[in-house]
Order: sequence, then C-alpha cells, then structure tokens
Amino acid sequence: MEQDLLLLHTSLQGQQALLDAQVALFCFRIKRKQRRPRTWWVRPWLTQERRLMFGHYDRLMQELRMEDQQSFFNFLRMPPEMFDEILNRVGPRIQRRDTRLRKALEPGLKLAVTIRHLSSGDKYPTLQYDFRVARNTISMFVPEVCQAIVDEYKVEAISCPTTQREWRDIAEEFQRKWNVPHACGALDGKHIAIRCPSNTGSLFHNYKGFFSVVLLALVDADYKFLWIDIGGCGSMSDAQIYNNSELKECLEEETIGFPDPDPMPNGDKNVPYFILGDDAFGLRTYLMKPYSQRGLTDEQLITNYRISRGRRVVENAFGILAQRWQLLLTTMMQQPNVVRNIVECCVCLHNVMRLRYPTQQNAQLDMENDQHDLIPGLWRATANMYEVNMVIGPNRDTVAAKKQREYLRLYFNSQAGSVPWQNRMISA
Repeated sequence: MEQDLLLLHTSLQGQQALLDAQVALFCFRIKRKQRRPRTWWVRPWLTQERRLMFGHYDRLMQELRMEDQQSFFNFLRMPPEMFDEILNRVGPRIQRRDTRLRKALEPGLKLAVTIRHLSSGDKYPTLQYDFRVARNTISMFVPEVCQAIVDEYKVEAISCPTTQREWRDIAEEFQRKWNVPHACGALDGKHIAIRCPSNTGSLFHNYKGFFSVVLLALVDADYKFLWIDIGGCGSMSDAQIYNNSELKECLEEETIGFPDPDPMPNGDKNVPYFILGDDAFGLRTYLMKPYSQRGLTDEQLITNYRISRGRRVVENAFGILAQRWQLLLTTMMQQPNVVRNIVECCVCLHNVMRLRYPTQQNAQLDMENDQHDLIPGLWRATANMYEVNMVIGPNRDTVAAKKQREYLRLYFNSQAGSVPWQNRMISA
C-alpha cells in the first residue's frame, strides 16, 4: 500500500512540473508576441555614412582646423597640434578591431567626443546628436579614453617630486614669484558635484546640500598639480581626507624627500621646508598656515598676507582647471569610480597644457599691478567649484610648528625678509 501511494505521489509531482513548464512556455510566447519588434539595427542618422557626411568630427572639426584654429581651440580647449599629439600617443590604446557586423569607431572620433565632453560639460545625449554616435556607446568609451590618457601621461604630467633637488627647485619658484621662501606647494580641496550614488545614504552629501566627491591637491608655484587625491566623499572635510592620505604619511615619516633645513635668504637660522595650507589643517613644521584668531597684530597680519599670497596659486589652479574642463562645474552623472577616472584625466590634461603652453591661460589668472594690488582673474567672475567644508579636526598645532611660524613672523617683518608693499596691503 505504501509503495502504491509513493508511486502515485511521484506521478503527480511529475505532472505538476510538466504543467508548470507548459504555463511558463505559454507566457513566454505571449510576451514575445506583445514585444514591439525592433525597428532598425542602427538608426539611419547614426550610420557611418551619415556620420562622415554630417558629424562634427568629420565635418565641423576639419573645417575649423583648416579655416579657424581659434574656434578649434574654443571647441576643444586645445589647439589642433595638442589634439594630434594626444591622438598619436593614445590612439593605439583605444583602437578596436572591426567585426563582421560593424566597423569600429576610429580613435580620433572617440578622443574628440571625450575631449568635447570634458571641455563643454555636454551630456551624452547632446554629444550623440553632435557627433552621431549612440549615447550608450559614448558612455562605454569615455571612461576608456580617459583612462588611456591617464596611463599615457600621468608619469610625465603628475609626478610628485621625490628628491631634494626637485623640491628645492619648487621652493625657489615660490620665492621668486611669491616671495615665500622654503614653500614646496599649496594644499586645498574642492567639491565636484555628482548624482547621488545608489545605496550610499548621506555618505556623499556635503555641507552645501548636494552630493559630491572631493579633489584634494598640492599645487606648485606655476599652477601645476604635484599630487592629487580624488574621490573623498562629500561629507568629509579637507582635514579628514588629508589625514588618511599618503601625502601626510610621507610628510610625517619624512620620506617625501624635502631638503634638509637651511637658512632663508638673508636669514640666520635653519628652517624646515613646508607646504602652505589653511585653517582646516593642523599647524606642523612641514605645513604652515595663517594665524586664525581675532585681534591680530600688524606683524601677524603681514604674516597672513605673505602666506595667503603664496597659497593663492592653488585657488587659481582649481579656477583655470574648471574653466578649461567645464564638466567639473556640472553635476556629473557617472558613478563615483568613473568620476575619479575623469577628474584625474582633467588634471593630467591641465598639467600637460601648462607644460606645452605655459602662458595660454594667463588672462584667466589673478594678476598684480605695479603696486602689487590684486586684479582678480577672469575665472572668479564665473561659476567655480565649491570649497570643501573647513571643519577643524583633531589637529592640534605642535609647539615646534608654532615656534616656526613665529620665526616666519619675525622674518617677514625684518629687513631680511620683508617686501616694500606689505604694510600698505594690511592697511587697505
């Protein structure tokens, strides 16, 4: 009896499984019938023939190259020679093989779309109509092209010094241009707006009320980026990102390669080399910042003026970076890992342009007249990236650092280290 019941139960299970399979197959066939048939494999206006006839890369850019190179520069934020150099160096990295179904996009087109995206801030749907390349295709190759540019240029363009000679050269430039001896760079951070990543809560939500990642950077006296940290969450402050960075670790452990302490010009005491920061960072012998308390003396105000004047380079570097690569002024729609990749590419291109064409964007920079009065740069008149929240972390100023800043105060107010116009600047 039990054996008969078991056979019956097994038979019923088999029939139920067969019925379920038949129902699933029926539903699949119904859905397939209801699915709208694909109208075309490639939309007619996106075909290669139309692209060659009407697309910006094959028509407009060639016209600008031959007839109006200034407009070419306005279109891509670089002259044709720079575009050609990048294409020659990056092209092999982004070249793909043709398939039996379609021909691969040429590297020049992919590079042009990417550079236009970075320089104008145009979104993928807009670029799709300009260059006649499907937006899902653009979304796939833009990160690839940016990574190829970083791989090709990073060693040349963003190379933090490691030797005493290299750091000394930077310090000499700060002394020559900004009258701040022993300064080896200026440190600051900026917010880059992004769309809220899924399942991240308030991690990327910053004090300004939008979602962002943070670009923390060390800049030399000529507005070039020496070191960058990209991708800190928008809810973090400068100090939090810096405290977790490799830069701080190298500074703390004295493995960064700063020159040995020596006297400043006309000075009488050995002084460590340092970078310039703001009140978000703790005062250290390797990081000098202005006095922050109220009721400062004239000598302290002069010290603040001299340090802030040198630190102005990092503000200007961010300003001309964002004015050239205006995607950084928009809300970027990519995921944070792709945003990091794109921002690093923008910094690489910024440094390459500073190396190849050092005077090209000088009109954008803050200038000083013959009396050393500040003339704000053009970048300040337009939208710019937001400052990072200056929350002062657990960075208590060290005794040695306070003594060093006091020496700077005495030096900047002495005959050995003063500049003729500094008293007028604090009384203006």
